[in-house]
Amino acid sequence: MAKGGEAELSASPPPTLDDSSSMSSDEGGELKVKQHKLEKESPDFYWRNEWNDPHIDRMRQIRQDHPEVTSLFGPDTTSKYRLIGAYLIQFISLELLMGAPWYVWCFCCYTLCASINTSLPLAFHEWSHNLAAKTQWHNRVLAIVANLPMAIPAASTFKRYHMEHHKFMGEDVLDVDIPTKLEGDIFHHNPVVKMIWLFFQPLWYSLRPLFLNPKNITMWELANYAASVTFDLLVYSRYGLSGLAYLAIGALVGMQFNPIAGHFVAEHFIMNEDQETYSYYGPLNWWTLNVGYHNEHHDFPYVSGKNLPELRKLAAEYYDDIPHYHSWTKVMVDFVMDPHLSPFSRIKRAMMLDSEVEELRARGGIVPR
Repeated sequence: MAKGGEAELSASPPPTLDDSSSMSSDEGGELKVKQHKLEKESPDFYWRNEWNDPHIDRMRQIRQDHPEVTSLFGPDTTSKYRLIGAYLIQFISLELLMGAPWYVWCFCCYTLCASINTSLPLAFHEWSHNLAAKTQWHNRVLAIVANLPMAIPAASTFKRYHMEHHKFMGEDVLDVDIPTKLEGDIFHHNPVVKMIWLFFQPLWYSLRPLFLNPKNITMWELANYAASVTFDLLVYSRYGLSGLAYLAIGALVGMQFNPIAGHFVAEHFIMNEDQETYSYYGPLNWWTLNVGYHNEHHDFPYVSGKNLPELRKLAAEYYDDIPHYHSWTKVMVDFVMDPHLSPFSRIKRAMMLDSEVEELRARGGIVPR
């Protein structure tokens, strides 16, 4: 099964998953027993236990038909300059809000701060693929810097889990982007409980990895924690608790009912039968490093957000006819109101033996340090 380490994560084509034909008959039988058990325990998910990956297949076809696509590969070294604007806006806001009425504080926190602090994770999302600089060290440092105005350390941990989301998309236990059975059981009945689930989105994304796929803390994560605590103390020393709360609450509410938060649902929730990934081609892509081009991103995770629109234009025959979105807000409304949609509306797989999953976890995952 797929194995790998840090060297795989540069801005170059990743390896594909091994073919199940490499299994022995005993291993194949063991895997089928696992698949049957999981499907029986969680029948409401969309189970797809076969070795086909639309992203790998489409990537190969595009590279064959458009060999010039390789000119789009590699980092966008200008993306890091967006941080300057984000820092300026946040600190100017903190200065102007000193002594401001509570309702002005709340309005700015929900609109301005939340919009910025929701876009920053999308910056370190891109940089987790080493797409801001040529070296992994610089990408990791920039991701931590992007994380600081959120007041909550997340960038280094995010990288570890996000790489596994790409390499083992939908895999039980390993892809912690997928809601748990407990989430689905509690929050699928009606619009009210689905709105509650969306409201607590930051909680699920924080706790789910700790329960499903816990990892030992790495030096990069410790560095992330130390940098965040230092930054938070500096903010507190100047702006007090209200300034620190402004940044932290802005980061949290930005993951709830903010229009940008629609990308959490839009990317992989099943809105069209058998389609696992969806792109968004609306105006908010400008604010979010084109994260909406999500089919394109999963096909070519080593193409920067800046070049994803060019990728779509180059291979239009592959992307234009795939169902896609133009509004993240409408996606959230549809999720809440459509009785067929719930936290269960995700494709899951069980293509790895338990022993292989445990071996990977024992190594610390595919980003072990």
